[in-house]
Amino acid sequence: MSKYRNLVIGTALASALLAGPALAGEYGLGRTATPEEIAAWNLDVSPDGTGLPDGSGSVEQGETLFVERCAVCHGEFAEGVGRWPKLAGGEGTLDRADPVKTVGSYWPYLSTAWDYIHRSMPFGNAQTLTADETYAITAYILYSNFLVDSDFVLSDENFLDVEMPNADGFIVDDREKVEFPKFIREPCMEDCKDSVEITMHASVLDVTPGTETDEEAAAAQQDAAPQDEAKAEPEPAAPAGPDPELVAAGEKVFRQCKACHMIGDGAKNRVGPHLNGVLGRTVGSVDGFRYSRTMAEMGEDGKVWDAESLGTFLENPRDYVSRTKMAFRGLSDAADREAVIAYLSTFE
Repeated sequence: MSKYRNLVIGTALASALLAGPALAGEYGLGRTATPEEIAAWNLDVSPDGTGLPDGSGSVEQGETLFVERCAVCHGEFAEGVGRWPKLAGGEGTLDRADPVKTVGSYWPYLSTAWDYIHRSMPFGNAQTLTADETYAITAYILYSNFLVDSDFVLSDENFLDVEMPNADGFIVDDREKVEFPKFIREPCMEDCKDSVEITMHASVLDVTPGTETDEEAAAAQQDAAPQDEAKAEPEPAAPAGPDPELVAAGEKVFRQCKACHMIGDGAKNRVGPHLNGVLGRTVGSVDGFRYSRTMAEMGEDGKVWDAESLGTFLENPRDYVSRTKMAFRGLSDAADREAVIAYLSTFE
């Protein structure tokens, strides 16, 4: 009984303490918080910029900080590592069944990103970033989403000038008045629905069983198989290409590029442009991708990617293209560069 009584008394005391000034007089506990104490706890940043501290940080500074403090979870290019969230990409996916929600594609207010980073990151070492470091990391995340240029400096003075792509994609939450009344009602206890039927399949997850019988599936497979292999026309010989072993080695090297670039059937622009047909392509010419100013000017001057220029670029991207958006440091091994170029050459 004594343990239970102590628990009750302790709970009551905690409740009284949490109640604060409203019950201070009645119980003789606590006091009214001072304005300074309230300000110390009131750390949130509003969408209109209220609560932002003085400070600034550049994309260049943010890249260094991001690699040191954030990349272990979010990748060097904010592409996400394993099951840790992506912070970049996802453009044009919000109308799909499986959207990619990132700072660039989904978040409506930059203040949310800044406030979260400043108060909750890095994971396991929260609130160790200064205001200037938070501005710099936020600037790099914006750059990773192609929302600012590489020479951009984010500060409390230009914070509201940054336009978030999904700023108009949210509506006022009126569920309490509109939706809740439709669902908050007494459960049906008699004369309810006669039967339950599957009305929709979870097509994205592919978990709903189909209705095809085993016999139908076997018949469909048999119909799809060639009826007479002897009559099948021989396939034409494949044209000569790069060394298959070199291509295979290049495919492994390309794993370092997959976070930003797609290649092959259905390839689209991501953090970087797709690389189908890159050999022989004019620099900075992929439709729909926003290149750095320097690379766009190289294309306007007629520069074309060939094996030599691509190899030089891959060795040190920033030396070859000033102010390139490509954050990758490059491939120092000449064999790796040769292999990945051979691999890229197989995609037209």
